[in-house]
Amino acid sequence: MDSIIFDVDGTLWDSTDKVARSWKKVVESHNVPADHITPARLKQEFGKTMVAIARSLLPDLPDDFALKILEDCCSYEIDYLLMDSPEAYPGVAETFRALSKKLPLFIVSNSQAGYIEAFLKITGLGDYVTDILSFGDTGNEKDSNIRAIVEKNHLKSPVYVGDTLGDLLASEAAGVPFIFCKYGFGDITGHEAAAYISDITDLTALCDTGSI
Repeated sequence: MDSIIFDVDGTLWDSTDKVARSWKKVVESHNVPADHITPARLKQEFGKTMVAIARSLLPDLPDDFALKILEDCCSYEIDYLLMDSPEAYPGVAETFRALSKKLPLFIVSNSQAGYIEAFLKITGLGDYVTDILSFGDTGNEKDSNIRAIVEKNHLKSPVYVGDTLGDLLASEAAGVPFIFCKYGFGDITGHEAAAYISDITDLTALCDTGSI
């Protein structure tokens, strides 16, 4: 292991309560019912691309209108998060500080452009992260963005840390070993990860043992 690439939602923090509140306001402003936009529902959606989330949350609307609403949601969401900031999971800051002394850290997310930057600003973790990439930056799926980070930064043996089946499949497609966060939003029953963690702080021991 010479580097670690992280997912964000369900892996490093849970912003779903605040995101649900912000999205509900925006959807209702378009005169569209929004009672189904709840934290629990968003936990099922996070990890997908923005296009996929728009189709899932607003299936009765034309694709272009649904995507426009979701783009408005994502734009307002970042401002809302910066005003009413979620906290990173316990142990994330300490783990990032410790790991960054040993190897470079990266973030790849299916989020909109600006979301990872907001996460880093809110949590103060920007100094520990070497590079980031999101769906909003490239319009590409997560596996493509993982490969882009690997190639750009000349990584030889990276791992990807995430919490959903989508994260696992993207890692496999990118040829990168996957570490599954058992505390996150998703379930990978029927699939195998390279390693499993019950807490973000478990990564320090994995790094020290070099067992991946």
